[in-house]
Amino acid sequence: MQRHSAANVVMAGFLVAIGVLALVVLPNSFQHMVDWKAATERYLTGGVAFLDRTLRSIEHSWPYFAQAHVADKATAKLNEITGNAQQYLEPVALAVASWLPSIFLTPFLAFFFLRDGGRLRHMLASAVPNAFFEKTLFLIHEVDRTTRSYFVGLMKLTLLDTLTLALGLWLMGMPAPLWLGLLCAVLSWLPYFGSVVGGLLVVLVAATDFPNSSTMAYTAIGLFAVVRMLDDFVYMPITIGKSLHMHPVVTVMMLVIGGEVAGVSGLMLALPLLGVVMVVGQTIGKVVKDERLMARYHHARQLRAAQARADLGIT
Repeated sequence: MQRHSAANVVMAGFLVAIGVLALVVLPNSFQHMVDWKAATERYLTGGVAFLDRTLRSIEHSWPYFAQAHVADKATAKLNEITGNAQQYLEPVALAVASWLPSIFLTPFLAFFFLRDGGRLRHMLASAVPNAFFEKTLFLIHEVDRTTRSYFVGLMKLTLLDTLTLALGLWLMGMPAPLWLGLLCAVLSWLPYFGSVVGGLLVVLVAATDFPNSSTMAYTAIGLFAVVRMLDDFVYMPITIGKSLHMHPVVTVMMLVIGGEVAGVSGLMLALPLLGVVMVVGQTIGKVVKDERLMARYHHARQLRAAQARADLGIT
């Protein structure tokens, strides 16, 4: 397909998806909002009950915790939090609202990058001296390849996480294992924090749907610990790390550094930005070390200076 046709097809598909969401999914969601609220309260109550049972068991084994009344204090605090959940919705809503301009701007930018990407590359390449033209084209190609490889690797990682979690949850006997696995895999796009939220959701489901079997919740915690280890040391290196040609140690360290420096945004952008910076650094290193290329550049500058002096009649 031609670039314009491909961009139009992609945006048409996006608009159809938005239309279906607005006309079908959202009205149905509003109708079941009361049911969702009741289900949320049920799962929160089940989670609090599971934590209370766990703390009571710890107190039974360790008298020091019983003397400190850890279970009573923790349960009372959690009941207070779940009872006043409305006050925590306001900061969450404000945080979501702060992202709305970027979300609405994304389709606009995506359409014009898809349609006019070639023109943009031509504009960037024409702004550099002729001696570096080939290296500039190579740099643009490598940056494009790196970012594309990152998102392809992310999709592969999501597939592996979904299959692993779904298999584990199915063996445990959890309800809707595939949907739970997919939800947790998508949440893990946000490294660490998203995995914790996904694991907490599954533990709440296990504690609520199997109130008489604490083993299910403990098994869910163990499953997520195993998947987390597989993510860090197996899945991520062979998907995202391999796509970006990064060593596993560098991959993990960049996630830690990105989270410390820029929080949630740093976790999400650490790896693709590192890939782009690596490509830019390698290309600049090749240019600086290429004596023939630098000689061509300096000679071209001398010729332009001589031509300018001749045009101005300066000897």
